[in-house]
Amino acid sequence: MNANAPLMPKATAVWLIENTALSFEQIADFCKMHALEIQALADEEGPRIIGQSPLASGELSREEIERCEKDPSGILIMKRNDLPQPKIRAKGPRYTPVSKRGDKPDAIAYLLKHHSELTDVQVTKLIGTTKTTIAAVRDRTHSNMTNIKPRNPVDLGLCTYVDLEAALEKARKAYEKQGKALPAKPAEVEYEDTSAKKSSGFDFSNFLGTGSGSGNH
Repeated sequence: MNANAPLMPKATAVWLIENTALSFEQIADFCKMHALEIQALADEEGPRIIGQSPLASGELSREEIERCEKDPSGILIMKRNDLPQPKIRAKGPRYTPVSKRGDKPDAIAYLLKHHSELTDVQVTKLIGTTKTTIAAVRDRTHSNMTNIKPRNPVDLGLCTYVDLEAALEKARKAYEKQGKALPAKPAEVEYEDTSAKKSSGFDFSNFLGTGSGSGNH
C-alpha cells in the first residue's frame, strides 16, 4: 500500500463521493486510485462498500475538503501519514478464486486476439496463468478448445482496467523502442445466426481474427 494513501482507500473514496463535491480526479489522487475506479464506485448499484470518513480517522480536515471543493485543481493533503502500514508481502503467484479459474482460457483467447502485442510473460502476470496454457490456446491444443470464447479479462474480474492499460503501455513502448509497428487489430465481423454455421464447428481463424494461414504471434 502507498504510504501516503488512506488506510482504507476504497471505503474512503466511497465516503468522499457521497459526502463531498470533490471531483473524481481529486478523490482518485488522494486515494491513490484511477479516476475510472472512482467513477465505477460512484455508478455502482446495489450493495456497496461502506464509506469510511477520513475526518473520523484524522486523515483529512473539514477545512482541507472545503478548500478543494472550491478549487477543482486543488490537491487534497493528508493530515497525517503515520497510520500503521500492513507488512509488505513478497510477491508470489497471483491468486485467482476457484470459481474464476475456468475463465482464464477465455481471457487468454481475448488477449491473443485483441492485444497480441503483449508478451506471454505479460499475459502470465496479468491474469495469473502459465505459458503452457497460453501455448495450448494459441496452438489450438487446449483440452476445452471447442468451448473457449474470447472474453475481456477485466469483465471476468481476472485483472483490473488499470493493470491491463499498464501492460499495454509497456508493450507499446517496447515496440516503439524496437522501431516496430504494433500488430494490426482484428476486424470486427458480424456473423449470421444460421444453423449451418452453428453446426460447422469451431473456426479458430475467426477466433484469432488472423485468417486460417496464420499461427504465429
